[in-house]
Amino acid sequence: MPLVSTSSLIDAARVNGVGAAAFNVIHLETAEALVTAAERAEAPLILQISENCIRYHGSLRPIALATLALAEDSSAAIAVHLDHLTDPEWVHEGAAAGVRSFMVDASALPYDQNVATTAALTAWCHELDAFVEAELGEVGGKDGVHAPGARTDPDEALAFVEATGVDALAVAVGSSHAMRERTTVLDKELISRLRETLPVPLVLHGSSGVPDDELQRAIAAGMTKINISTHLVSVFTRSIRETLGADPRLIDSRKYLKPAREEVAREAARLLEVVNTAPDLPEQYVAQAPAARG
Repeated sequence: MPLVSTSSLIDAARVNGVGAAAFNVIHLETAEALVTAAERAEAPLILQISENCIRYHGSLRPIALATLALAEDSSAAIAVHLDHLTDPEWVHEGAAAGVRSFMVDASALPYDQNVATTAALTAWCHELDAFVEAELGEVGGKDGVHAPGARTDPDEALAFVEATGVDALAVAVGSSHAMRERTTVLDKELISRLRETLPVPLVLHGSSGVPDDELQRAIAAGMTKINISTHLVSVFTRSIRETLGADPRLIDSRKYLKPAREEVAREAARLLEVVNTAPDLPEQYVAQAPAARG
């Protein structure tokens, strides 16, 4: 299937009252696993490549081209998105490689500089018909706006969206990056307020720490793009430890990477079913679906 746009997947998810899953690529094995999961679940998926992933590989083009090729060769509807880009050069390099979806992360800058940087890159991306996600800024602590105690103010968020022209906004509603236990309870009331206030889709970062039923409640309240990385990385690593522990003499990496790839595919397919299932929830959790964008 030809590569699809992030905006089309997000628009469809909003209209249908489900989530748009965005899972992070670490290397080729995880990219293959995630594509397999989308095909098995017969569900759309956004494949994300973070700036940390780019730095790990040493450059953007090889991992981006490999991920784009997997997406284009898949029978599932798959988009490719570059995540948490703090360096504008990665946006330009990503566009040159064929990516048309970016998270511009200028959140470590003072607010005015964040707005100016994000607005300039958004305008540049929109000339290419590319999708742009962003976030307001750091609130404090290592995780900044994604620290568990951080909360996004709806009025400030609206001002940021209007000033920058972004297509989606990552918001702080109680999740945090790199959580290893799925115990987070999100602020659904705030999600509903943000959904009512903002004209753009909401993005949940740090979803690895959020249990299945809570993810569904968050989606029903108005969250759309659901980013998951750490949880699936943990599944991959746990499988490798188990395989090598069972046979310490293994030296062929294919023999422990293959079962790890399969475990990620299985869990990613399950998560796709979770975020694509509209739960039967109380009325206060259910957001009104917007009209699709043109």
